[in-house]
This record gives sequence, structure tokens and C-alpha cells, in this order.
Amino acid sequence: MRIPSLLGQVTAGPSSLIRLWPLFSTLISSSLALTFNTVPSPNLDLSQLGRVGLAGDFDAISLYQYTEQSENGFNANGSQAIITQLPNGEFVKVVGSDAYITTMCPFVMSTGKLAGIVVGGNFTSLGGMNTQAVALFDPNSGKITPLPGLTGKVNVLYCDQSQNSVYVGGEFRGANSTNAIAWVGTDGWTNLPFEGFNGPVRTITASSNGTVLFGGEFTGLGNSTGTSPTKKDQQVINLSSAEITSGLSTTTAGFSDPKNIICKTSGQSGAGNTWLVQDSVAGFWKASFGFGFQPTKLRLWNTNQDGRGTKTFRFTALPINGIMNLTYTDDQGVNRTCDARCPLPQTTEPQDFHFINVIGMSAFQLDISDWYGPGAGLNGIALYEDDIYAFAVNEFNEPACAGADFPSTATATGPWASSPSQQSNSGFLMANFADASTASGSASVVFKPDIKQSGNYSVTIYTPGCAQDNSCASRGRVSITGEMATGTSATPPIQSDIFQTNLYDKYDLIYNGHVDAASGSFRPTVTLTPSPGQAGNLNFVAQRVRFQLLNSTGGLNGIFEFNPSLQVVSTDFSTSVYDKAGMGLDTGALINSLVVVDKVTYAGGNFSTSDFQNIMMIPDSGNATALADGGLNAEVFVIYADGKTLYVGGNFTNTSKGGVDDLSNIATYSTTDKKWQALGAGVNGRVCDIVPFSINVTSGKPETVIGLSGDFDQILAFGNNPAIPVDGLAVWVPSQHNWLENLNAQVPSISGRLQVGIAVPGTNITLFGGSLSSQALSASGAISLSTQGTSGISSLPVKIQPQNIGGSSRKRALQGRNITGVVDGYFYENSNRNVTILGGHFTAKATNGSTLNNLIFVNGSNSDQVTGLDSGVDADSVFLTLAVNGDTLFAGGEVTGTVSGTKINGLVVYDLIGAKYARQPPALTGPNVIVNAISVQPGGSGDVYVGGNFDSAGSLGCESVCVFATSNSQWVSPGGGLSGEVGDLMWSGNNKLIIGGNLTLNNSGTSVAMYDTKAKVWSSFVGASTIPGPVSALTPATADVSQWWAAGTSLNGSAFLVMFDGFTWHSIGDQFGPNTQIRGLQALSVTQSHATSSLMDKNTVLLITGALNLPNFGNVSAVLYNGSNVSPFVLANTADNSPGSLATLFSQKQDFFKTHGGQLAVGFVVLIALAISLALIFILVVIGIFFERIRRKREGYVPAPTQMYDKHSNMDRIPPSHLFESIGHSQNRGPGGAPMI
Repeated sequence: MRIPSLLGQVTAGPSSLIRLWPLFSTLISSSLALTFNTVPSPNLDLSQLGRVGLAGDFDAISLYQYTEQSENGFNANGSQAIITQLPNGEFVKVVGSDAYITTMCPFVMSTGKLAGIVVGGNFTSLGGMNTQAVALFDPNSGKITPLPGLTGKVNVLYCDQSQNSVYVGGEFRGANSTNAIAWVGTDGWTNLPFEGFNGPVRTITASSNGTVLFGGEFTGLGNSTGTSPTKKDQQVINLSSAEITSGLSTTTAGFSDPKNIICKTSGQSGAGNTWLVQDSVAGFWKASFGFGFQPTKLRLWNTNQDGRGTKTFRFTALPINGIMNLTYTDDQGVNRTCDARCPLPQTTEPQDFHFINVIGMSAFQLDISDWYGPGAGLNGIALYEDDIYAFAVNEFNEPACAGADFPSTATATGPWASSPSQQSNSGFLMANFADASTASGSASVVFKPDIKQSGNYSVTIYTPGCAQDNSCASRGRVSITGEMATGTSATPPIQSDIFQTNLYDKYDLIYNGHVDAASGSFRPTVTLTPSPGQAGNLNFVAQRVRFQLLNSTGGLNGIFEFNPSLQVVSTDFSTSVYDKAGMGLDTGALINSLVVVDKVTYAGGNFSTSDFQNIMMIPDSGNATALADGGLNAEVFVIYADGKTLYVGGNFTNTSKGGVDDLSNIATYSTTDKKWQALGAGVNGRVCDIVPFSINVTSGKPETVIGLSGDFDQILAFGNNPAIPVDGLAVWVPSQHNWLENLNAQVPSISGRLQVGIAVPGTNITLFGGSLSSQALSASGAISLSTQGTSGISSLPVKIQPQNIGGSSRKRALQGRNITGVVDGYFYENSNRNVTILGGHFTAKATNGSTLNNLIFVNGSNSDQVTGLDSGVDADSVFLTLAVNGDTLFAGGEVTGTVSGTKINGLVVYDLIGAKYARQPPALTGPNVIVNAISVQPGGSGDVYVGGNFDSAGSLGCESVCVFATSNSQWVSPGGGLSGEVGDLMWSGNNKLIIGGNLTLNNSGTSVAMYDTKAKVWSSFVGASTIPGPVSALTPATADVSQWWAAGTSLNGSAFLVMFDGFTWHSIGDQFGPNTQIRGLQALSVTQSHATSSLMDKNTVLLITGALNLPNFGNVSAVLYNGSNVSPFVLANTADNSPGSLATLFSQKQDFFKTHGGQLAVGFVVLIALAISLALIFILVVIGIFFERIRRKREGYVPAPTQMYDKHSNMDRIPPSHLFESIGHSQNRGPGGAPMI
């Protein structure tokens, strides 16, 4: 039948269906799909740099190419999302949810038009919309449309275009159905003819003959007449804890209080026992509760106080204001119904009324419309329900006056406090722990229900939503355990974890099976405790547990075949080969997965017969039969069919007969060869989901790989492949017969969990459900950056793992962070060598299989052989800076050890030619030695400047900066006056060294200083006091280093970036968000100029590396600054699901600025400019003479006489008046006129 209204816990009006019509009034065009926004190319010109590398703390990395990319890790709080792939193969979130997305299917209508993607799970919010368990997603617009009407969890969806329907299975209630229902076309929710099942549905598929197959944990249909409660209406609803009010109560003392009739079951009248209404008027009695309930029976005791009594009434459910239909037995024993005027006989015996419709409510009102004698009144009232609840708030449980032998109770231990229901169905308890690591053993709530009848029950636990009190960010995870039966009926204790981050109320099925009735020797219990392994300030909640008795004799056993063309379902299940296959299994079969290959249905789950276990095949005609070796030796959770190959996941370890090794939780089965095959050696925990998807692996074009998700944390070792730690996701590459994580190739990084994937019809888009973190390249610590054409990245031929931070590790003072990963790199190429040197705090595998720590050499001249230091340097050392002088490597940091009998501290020297330690200089000393920067003086002196935090070098007093003269292998002090910690060093010319750090120069604090190596003097910079904190990174802004950049952390903890233009310091402003740590700077040329800026040459951008936070974007590992804007450039993540970071860019050559054919020295530039100026002056003079001669000729000038005379002889004879008489006369004279002087 079609349901005219969509039911939650309250009946909706007919308009509910009308409002659903817009869901399908505009169907989605199949030509439209999700689009992605590309970002402008950075246009970097790295062609002059040779090889370029990026070093940092990361295990996955991408260049920023699409606005949808981020450094966000996968959600570990139980929330998931609809996900898709970018054109570069990365996975990105499209729409988020507050819980699991377990299933999706494309709903293509019978007309061929796509109505949308139906999404199911246990979420209460999808895309920010209040959506209970199921919703419709528009892949074009991203719009979410809730499909209201179900409460619970959806496990599986099957979209059937031929029937214009979506079949929905799970653990829910909706309309008149349980656990299975259909959405039909534009009509909405429609009961299936059999009204669902008496247990959860796990899988739905179409058989080869067009029928629909349901699999799960059920034994009967929803409308079957099997076992029902023999003791109905036994849960007493606690009226004592309700707020009781009344209207027009009498004023007579002892009879006016409406609470008089609560917990009064004797029917006795009198003061304190009877509530009366004023005479001759109608009145009402109202109860408002702190919890919701679904009453099945009302019991009333009428009064006969002085002839008064209630004659007729009505029961109104609140807050829906619905007048309830009731049934009762009259004094003649005839069953009758009533609604607005239900009669109540005036007897001493109670009168029972049963509710025709079981409706949820949180308050009710009795409206009395007629009375006996002078006025109305009552002596008692009680309310009952079938479902059995145990509330965490004890006052909501059965009252003491109910007389129950074992009433529902709850025992709370720990800092639990009562919280009002607000928008939730019930009040609840909340416990806050400032340090959640102590919560697991410090708090618990034990629920004890009043079970009066043994039988099969579904047990669900309710969790109030976090949106109502804005506690979502602080909600934690709880562990649920329980004992349901004892003796011969005992079942394994239940145990599950539940995330409590749901935005709105939800419930989770925690058990489905036998429960013993309560007795003096046994009580079924459910215990809620905070899960271990959590940290931070977290809240935990406890609300209620429900026990619902199930029909248990319906004749089915885990499988049911439904023919949609039949309006009536036959209960003769023997006519179906599928139903018969289920009935042939041992009792209590669980079917988790059904797939069809070549007219054969393969079923996997937890079941057995004498011939097979946990997986079987059912031909479209004939009996169920075993697969090779009798199936598998433990439960199968999922089957995925890839052509003729079945991928099977579960918690098995071998076949039933033990014939195939290495089937650890995952296997393949060939339907043609009838053989099992291992995938490597499997994984170390159960596999719950199998999802195929496409990525580029080795061929340069996409290929299908198989994603496995579940409860495992390691890919097991096999052959020459080591065990690999993972976080619940592993990817098998069929073409390589190996795991993606084992391949020595440029492969993407994918971590998290994938639960479902579907193709969007008519597009090349695939949508997934799950929670993933993805980057374009799986690589750790260091990568290569392409210097030709479009920017690209590739991994280096070495596998690096960051070192764990131990208690002995110290924080880098200038950075304020623990150092892991690769911190610096160097390309060594003397004598045609090709060696990449990497230093930091990490481990790596040498070519010979040994473990290397913190400093490695990758020899590209020798087949990429990976080597490291000989013993001597302590394994917990941290290398922060590398420099090479000739063929000698100077490596500094937090370095300790003993080399050839010489103690080292802060610095180690290595002979690159001999591949051995060089003679070590005397060790640096001080209370907390660290070397942050090493720089070789240009100009050929060979002097190596070392900066950091130390007091002396050997016996030489040499604070903060010390010089190692390689000519005589001695330390040399640059002179006193400087102290503090040096963060970075940079040369300006051959003789001026710029130092940044947390410094004191001549007893004055400063962040930058300069050392003149010729004059051997220290000096400070004008205006350096305006720099807001210690400087940790420096880089030139111009080729002549007349301008430069400095970065660090302000005294208030924020990051800063300033530019020195030769005279003044300029800040770029608040471009970075909180917790930003800038670790490296480098100016780079671009192929296309950008807008002119006072801070940046138009042909240059500044690369900023570190752990950065951009407002309105989030975490990023590297950005580019063009003088106006900061743009993301590199995104990275670590293996522990955190944002990564970059420390530095290192390159083969240091030509960072464009020279357009070569760069001249400044002196030559000045001389050339002077010569050009003189030439221009000469040309102007010549032009002036030429035009002057023309003018003179036009004005009648004649050549002067050429004979010689004494030019001074008559000078004194000229009167002054004659000499100046022409002044002021007109210049325009006629021909022959004298010129003006």
C-alpha cells in the first residue's frame, strides 16, 4: 500500500507527500556533472636551477592545482562524506555527513532520467541538512534533499529502474515497515507487501530472473504472525517524574492537587487520593515528561467521591495535538473503539484503554467533557508501553510504585550530570573530562532493563544530538558492552564503539539475538563507558537503551526472494530456490553480501551446513552448493564481483578445509577455475568493505585498483615485501599483483576508509562514501620538483620514515616545534658525481637492507645506491643544516656522538670522496648546543661559518657564530659582542654576513646583525627593533642582496614576514593565520610577470615553506607571495593523518634571479652607464651646433675675418652704453641686421 504520510515518531499530515513532489519535479540532466575549479599556474621558472628538491615532514604531497584540494586529514570521529576524484586522481570531499555513509545508488527513473543519487547510512545530518539515515543528492548542484520518514540506520540501497523504485534495507522503522521499505517514483515511501523483516537487512540485489533478493539477519517477514510479547504493556511509564498540571481543579482542600492520582492503584477515594474538577464544568489533567514514549495502554481508576466521577474524556497526544483512537471492553465484554468521547464507567475497578496507533509523544492531556453527579474526578492513572527502555536518568525509569520485581534502572559512576532534553527525545547524562585519557576507567553507566519475557530482541542505544548544545567539537567516542543471557543461552558478550558526534538524535543497533528474562540470579545489562585512547577536553553522553522483542518463527533464515510483480507475498517459502537455500542453513544464518555472476548468486556471511561455511553459490535453479574447499573458515562481510573474479573480505584466515595459505581476511575466487587465491599475505584485521576505483599506477593511464577498508592496521609481509603500517585502508593493484603501498613507482597517497562507490550515469564521475585523505604523490621527507615546463613533482629513490619524537627530543627554540622528517638537502656533483644528501630526523632503508638514521646519501652515479654514516653519531641526533666546501660535508643540528674517539656536539664533518668521517674539529660546547645554519664564505677563502646556540668551540670562546678555517683546520672567533641563538645565515657579497636569530649585540637585543669579514666588526641594522620577534629564515630579495626577506615568530606567537629594502623594513601584514611556522624562504623567478608591487619585483615571487595556516583556506605546506597575495603552492600530509610541512627548497644551482643572458658586476654596470651618458651628451652637443649654424645662416650671419689682430687693443675704447644698447631689442631682425648677443 502507498503511505499518504511520512512517519517519524509522529504522524504527518497529507501535505507531507505534496512537499515531496519538488524532489523529482526537475530531473537531473545526464549531461551535467560535478565540475572542479583549476587554479592559475604559478608560472615558476626553475630552468636555471638544475635539479630542485623539497624537504620536509610529510608522507603524501601535492602541488595545488584545484581549489577543492586541501591538507585536511580523514575524519577519525565517525563522520564521513560523499567523495569524488579530481582530474589529477586525488579524492576530495563533496558533501559532509555527521556519521557513516554505508550505501549509495543512482536513482534512474523508468523514463531514463536521473532523479539523483540516493545516499544511506546512520547519519543524522548530510550537507548540513537534518537528514535521518537517507537523502537524495543532486550531483550537478550539490543540493541535498532529505527523505523524511525513517528512523534508524540504512545499510543497503538497491535502485531498480524497471520498477521505478529504490529498495531500502537496514535497521529502521518507517511507515508500517521495519528494516525494509521502498521509495516508489514520485510517490514517496511505500510499504512492501510483507512490511519488512523481523531483523536487520544487510544486502539487496537483483537475481538473474529479475526478482529482488534480500539478505540479512532475519527469520520472518514484518507482517508474519510469529512470537509476540506474551506479557504486553508491561513497561510502566513513570508519571512520578512528569510535570503534572490541571485545568479548573476544585478548590476543596485535599482534592485539588492533580498529583493525587499518581501511583494510586487501589481505587480508594478521599482526600489525598482523589483529584476533582470544579462542579458542573469541564476540566483537564496534563502530564509533561522529560523523555519521549510510545504508549500502548492507558489505565484509569474512576472516582465516586460524593457521587462525582468522570463520564467521558478524550486523550490528546502532545506536542502533535492528536486525539488518539482507543479500544476498550465494555461491561458486556464487547470490544469497542472511541476517540473524542471515550466513556469511563463509575466502578471501583480500573478501566483499560488500548491505543490503536502507537504514536510517539512527550506529553499528553486528558480532556474531561462529561461527568457523573456534581462534577468530574479520578482516583488513579497509569500508562504502559510494549518496548522496554532503561534510561540513564533514573527518574525516567519505572517508578517504585509499579510493583515490578526487577524494574528498569541505571547506575552511573563518575562525573555525570543531568542535561535537559532540549530538542532531543529525552533528557540525558553528560560527563566532561578535561583530559579524556583518564575517562575510560573513570566513568560508566550500566543500564538494567526490565525484561519479563525471554526471546529474540533487537537492542538499540540512543545518542542525543550535539547540535542542540553546540558540543559537537568536544563529543567523544564510547564503548558499549553487554551481557544478554546466561547458562545454555549465553552468547558472546557484545562490544562495539559508537561515535557521539551526530548532530541530531540517532540510535544504533548494538545486539540482535536472544535475551534472558530478568531473575534473581541474572539481569541483562548494557554498559556505556568512554572509549580508551582519546585525548583532550571531551564530553560523553548517555541517554537510554531500548529492547524490542522480535518475531522469531517466520520460516526464513537470512534470505528472502521478492517478486515485485506480485501484490501478495506467499508464505510458502519452499517454492523459492533462494529461500530454500537459506532454510537449508543452520539456524541463525546471517547473510552479509549477495552478488550475481553468470546467473549464479554468491552469498557470503556467517552460516554453515555440513558441506560448507560462510560462502555458497545458488544457481537460478537447483540447490545451494559449496565453493572450493568448502568455503571459508570465518565470517564473510563483503563480496565484490570483477568480471569472473570474486573479491571476498571478512575475518577468515583460510578455507574451511585449510587448503590455501595467506588468506588473511581477503581472498579472490575464480568462478571459472573454481580456485581461491591470496592477495599477498592479506591484512591483519577484518575487511568490511571492498570498493574499486581508478588511478594512474605505472602505465601513465588510469587502471582499476581494489580498495579494502576495515579494522586492520597492517598489510602483512610476503615475498620480498615488508609489512606496511596502514590505517584501515589498503589498495590492491591487480595488474602488478601487489599492494599499491609496495610499488616502487610514482603513485598517489590514499588513506582513511572507503565504504561505497558508484558511477554517476551519463558522466565520467564516480562518487564514493567514506572518509579519505589523499594527495597526488606518496612520498616521504623529500621529493624532486620539475624544472622544465609545467611544475610537477616526483619521489626520490629512497624510502624515508620520520623518527618518532621521544622524551629526549628537544624543541627548536626558534621554531617552537619538534623536528621530524627531512630538514635540509644538498646536491653534490663535484667530479661528475651525482649524490643527493638529505639530513633531518628520520629513518631510511639502505640498499643493503640496513636501517639508516637522520643523514643519508643517494648516489645517482651508482644506481641510486642509498648509504649513510658509519657508527659514531647518536641515532637520536637531528640534522638541521648542510653545507659543502669542496668535497667536505659540514652537517649541523642537534648532533651528538663520538667519531674516531672524538666527541662531537652540534656538528659533524664528513669526507664525501672517501665516504668516511673527516677529521673532526673540536666540539662545540654550551648548555644546549644546536647548530641552525652553516654557510661557506664565497670568494674562495674556504672559511665555514657556523651559527646556532653555543658558547665555545673546543677551548676557544666563540659564542653563537664561529668560523672554521679549512686552510688550517682550526676554529676562529669572529670577535665578541654577539650572543644568543642564530637562526639563519646569508651572504651579501663576499665579505658581509647577515645573521638572523634571537640575538644580543653589544648588550642590546636584536633580530638581525651584520658581520664584516674584512673589518672584523659586528654592526646592527637601522630599524631592526621594528622586527617583531626572532628571525629564523633569511633569503635575498635581489640578486645583489641589497634587499632581502626575513621571517620568524613574533613574541605574541604569530608568524611574521618582513622585507628590508636597503633602508626600511616592510611587513606583508596579516597574511597568515594562527599556529603558522615559517621554516624557509626562497625568491624564485617566474615566466610571466605579475602586477607591480613595492615589495616584489614583477618577475619574482617568494616561496614560503613551513607549517602554514592561510585564513579562509586552512593548512598548507608552501605558498607563493607575489608582493600582494599569498597563494597555496604545496599541500602535504603525514602518515598519522596530520597536516605535513616543508622545511626548505634546495637546488643544484643558486641562480634564483633572471639575468637574461648574464649578469655583470655592479662596477661594470656603472661604467657602462657613464659611457652611455657621455655619448648621449656628445650627440646632443653635435645636434645643437648643427641647428645653431642653420639658424645663423638664416639670420644673415657671415664668417668673421680671418686676419689676426690684437683682440684686446681697442677693448677699453668701447663705451659701456654702446656695449649694452641692444639689450631688450627685438630678436627678430631683418636680413643684414646685427645679431643679439
